Amino acid sequence: MMIPLLLLLAAILGAPLFIVIAASALNGFHTGGIDISVVVLEINRIVDMPVLVTIPLFTFAGYLMGESGTPKRLLELSRAALGWMPGGLTVVTMSVCAAFTALTGASGVTIIALGSLLYPALLAEKYPEKFSLGAITTTGSLGLLFPPAIPLILFGVVAEASIDKLFLAGIAPGLLMVVLLSAYGMYVAQRAKIPLRKFEWAALGRAMRSAAWELPLPFLVLGGIYSGYFAISEAAAVTAFYVLIVEVFIYREVPLRKLPSVMARSMTLVGGILVILGASLASTNYLIDQQVPMKLFEIVRQHISSKYTFLMLLNVFLLILGCLLDIFSAIVLIVPLLLPIAANYGINPIHLGIIFLANMQIGYNTPPVGMNLFIASYRFNEPVVKLYRASVPFILILLLVVLLITYVPAISLTLAGM
Repeated sequence: MMIPLLLLLAAILGAPLFIVIAASALNGFHTGGIDISVVVLEINRIVDMPVLVTIPLFTFAGYLMGESGTPKRLLELSRAALGWMPGGLTVVTMSVCAAFTALTGASGVTIIALGSLLYPALLAEKYPEKFSLGAITTTGSLGLLFPPAIPLILFGVVAEASIDKLFLAGIAPGLLMVVLLSAYGMYVAQRAKIPLRKFEWAALGRAMRSAAWELPLPFLVLGGIYSGYFAISEAAAVTAFYVLIVEVFIYREVPLRKLPSVMARSMTLVGGILVILGASLASTNYLIDQQVPMKLFEIVRQHISSKYTFLMLLNVFLLILGCLLDIFSAIVLIVPLLLPIAANYGINPIHLGIIFLANMQIGYNTPPVGMNLFIASYRFNEPVVKLYRASVPFILILLLVVLLITYVPAISLTLAGM
């Protein structure tokens, strides 16, 4: 009993998560009389996951685009194409943030990279300050359901679910979030009497020529995967190579001397994910050996007989979890416990993945400790309490979408052919 309490105290005091997880696995196996060398074998299992190579490749490509002029080109293209609509700049904000987060897989990167472009643009067009702050803060994590976002891949690895189907399953829920938030932005624009911009074919043409090398990327990745021409690992390699050539040798916005630092920062994130994942595999194996998931299911079943009640409580739990843990840690720690419980309630693992990630996405923005709130507070030099209030309408809309995703599985599963 003393060691678990010490590990809990270490976690509270800020010890690295992978150390706490690995130590708990070592203690569990030792207490159960199992040779602790099994932990090393479990960690080594990640080498046998061929799909795991997609994480460093997609992450590197995302960081490389973040260092280049891609965010600005995406913004200009979206404004030229959509700026004429009522509330056009808000539609641009939602669309660009979702696309950029999907490519980088990191919410904070989107707020930092695009915030300096979008926030002044919203204020310049006379959008209310509170609305503008809330829009940038909450849409910073909007693209986590769109392929090839890293959390989708990591969930597939941990849950041993089809990543191709997860990619397809996230598209409709992600689009629904973008559409409803854009509709709210249009409503705000009409109330604030924001003037419309004139559509210009010449401006659209210039923007398309400027972003000519970025435009093929989604078709290259998704088209290659779903046409059967690429495996997902091959698509990741093609993406990383394509982005490297475009940003370093064609646009020349990332000089060769800067490439090592971009690699180092992107691989630092990947290293953290892999270390946590390896330690978690060992911990998960111990929990399965001890039948912890089934014991948890029996406890849950004694109090909750309805699948729909379970889903509601699951959403509440995941929202709380999302504002306390980063999404990568949450996936590797919680998903192995949730999967067998959800399966016993007849919940499809692909559907569970979309519910899980949608809640984690909102958790980034949920007071009091949602990570996006603090990143935006630092980025815009505003009190975090002000961002709490600014984010509320956006969070309520996203919660509505989560309820629809939860209770209408067809939203997620139709495109995935399930």
